[in-house]
Amino acid sequence: MNGIEKITERIAADAQAEAERVLSSAREEAAKITAKYKAQADAEAADLAAKNAKAAVEREERLVSVAQMEARKVQLAAKQEMVEKTYALALEKLCAIPEEQYTQVLADLLVQASSTGREEAVFSAGDRDRVGKAAVARANEILAKRAAPDVSQGGSKVADLLSKVATSVTAKAKGTAALTLSKETRPIQGGFILKDENVEVNCTFDTLVRLQKAETAGMVAKKLFPEV
Repeated sequence: MNGIEKITERIAADAQAEAERVLSSAREEAAKITAKYKAQADAEAADLAAKNAKAAVEREERLVSVAQMEARKVQLAAKQEMVEKTYALALEKLCAIPEEQYTQVLADLLVQASSTGREEAVFSAGDRDRVGKAAVARANEILAKRAAPDVSQGGSKVADLLSKVATSVTAKAKGTAALTLSKETRPIQGGFILKDENVEVNCTFDTLVRLQKAETAGMVAKKLFPEV
């Protein structure tokens, strides 16, 4: 082999070695780059999974919160409905009490509601015919006794007569105990409306129960649904 061939072979060998070195270096760099991006991709994938998991947990918490809120609304609505039914039942029972007791209740209400003793009581058509006259008469008796002096003399018949006369005279003198039964009737459910010219006092049972509900609904609810 002459000198030129030897030189050519040496150059070829050196070139081959350099090529392998460069290729090896390139492979190492490529491996490093691949590893870097794979690590980055894995990190991003893990981060995304964590975010998704967090989002899923937050979503579940929101759904649970909404469900609890809706459940509370349903329970509150049920409680309110039960309270309403309680007062409706109270009104129903109040209107259905025995006639004698009902008459006394009306008489007592007439006395409490009257400010002059000269008003007229307006009842429903049914109550006017059934208990109106008796209730007004009994209320006038109570008002007359309040206005009259005590002239009792031991409970004798004469003393009783004198007491009644004094009661009647005093009541008339003071202009009290002069409640009247109105010819007018109203479509009301129990109770009455007390009229004095253009002034009316609403003593219907519906109104009285509604006023009581405004004051006692909270207490009734606690009775119906005590805290456990």
